[in-house]
Amino acid sequence: MAKVEYKRDLKALELRRRKGMGMLARGVAQAEVARVLEVSRQTVSNWERARQADPQAWRRRPLGKPGGMGAAERTRLSKALVAGAVASGFPTELWTLARVAALLEVQFGRVYSLVHVWRLLRELGFSSQRPTGRAIQRDEAAILAWKKQRWPALKKSAAPRAARSSSSTNRG
Repeated sequence: MAKVEYKRDLKALELRRRKGMGMLARGVAQAEVARVLEVSRQTVSNWERARQADPQAWRRRPLGKPGGMGAAERTRLSKALVAGAVASGFPTELWTLARVAALLEVQFGRVYSLVHVWRLLRELGFSSQRPTGRAIQRDEAAILAWKKQRWPALKKSAAPRAARSSSSTNRG
């Protein structure tokens, strides 16, 4: 019997599982199935348990979790983000990953990690923005005048240095 390479070949894995479950259905011992198909006895035991629960268990199952948000939900999320954080019930307009995650949980009933929220935002075309951190009422002229006139008067200057000491413990 030629050795079949199963690594990453999902169809070959499904074929092997089907052969094993067929052998088990015909009454072949689990140890013999494991030896012939070159798998562990635990794998054959798992196949037998699955075969008893569902005769079609040999079929390949989709990998990973079920799909995420559909196109309609993504459109709703984009509209909510563009409308602003305040419109979604937050105190300021700043969107953070945690706030978007909270929005997803409240409006869509989905709990995502912050990393996944970031991936989702990138897929939707949003990019990270860093707020300037400046107040709207900031007066640049008053700040410049304060720096030129008031700051020099407040700024401490270095104290005059005393004469050097001859003591070895007082290096001054």
